[in-house]
Amino acid sequence: LRWDKDWNEMRLLIRRNWFINWTHHMNCQDTLQIGSETILYWTREISYFLVCEMRKNLRITVTPEMSVFVKAPVELSSEMIHEKILKKWAWIMKQREYFSAFHPRKTKRLYTSWETHLYLGREYILDIQVSNKKSSIKIKGRNIEVTTNKIENVEKMIDKWYQENAKDKIEPIFWKISERFQKNWVTPSGFKLRKMENRWGSCSRKWVITLNSLLIQAPKACIEYVIIHEHCHLIHFDHTKKFYELQTKEMKDWQKWKEKLEKLLA
Repeated sequence: LRWDKDWNEMRLLIRRNWFINWTHHMNCQDTLQIGSETILYWTREISYFLVCEMRKNLRITVTPEMSVFVKAPVELSSEMIHEKILKKWAWIMKQREYFSAFHPRKTKRLYTSWETHLYLGREYILDIQVSNKKSSIKIKGRNIEVTTNKIENVEKMIDKWYQENAKDKIEPIFWKISERFQKNWVTPSGFKLRKMENRWGSCSRKWVITLNSLLIQAPKACIEYVIIHEHCHLIHFDHTKKFYELQTKEMKDWQKWKEKLEKLLA
């Protein structure tokens, strides 16, 4: 051990050396599996990341990206780990299904005239006009009218238009809901709005809430649902019973708008 290091590093070195000596003494090399594993249940398969460490109980976590992480005691055999995962199979499937609702659809867009695009929950028909006039996008009746001098610019123009409208429409809703949550003695430390591929929103452990700018495609109530959901994470980081009780208190019909979001955009 290098005693010139600070106490925290010294503790880690002590723990690491003790762990190596203990596992060598126990001769349990088969339990020191750190990496990706796969388990098959009937016709369905789940890949998970396994970490064996000094702990009393096995813990299973499903992330918003629908990845599965398993932390297991080092003395637990592979068979016992698989058995415990199978017992939680229904819960794992339920969690992955829940998080899938927050994954935006990835329908390939062509960005051509007569293609439909959503804005605040309503469908509009894309009307592209190639012209030497100043480039612009505006809603005209049930059309999104795009004026451009190059057809290949349409996709970037629409993305920028969504981003700008998201800032104008979503940000005021966000801060209004944030004011409501001040009664719970919480407020986000920051707010970000950007295009995300796999999530509608997130709340970091530093209390920064990030929303997907493509939420501008959804109805206002769906946007409010996602914002409320992420604010509830400021109080309950995991999806516990208390989390859902708080979410229901803040928005009684949240399930209706969650389903609406899934049907429209997920």
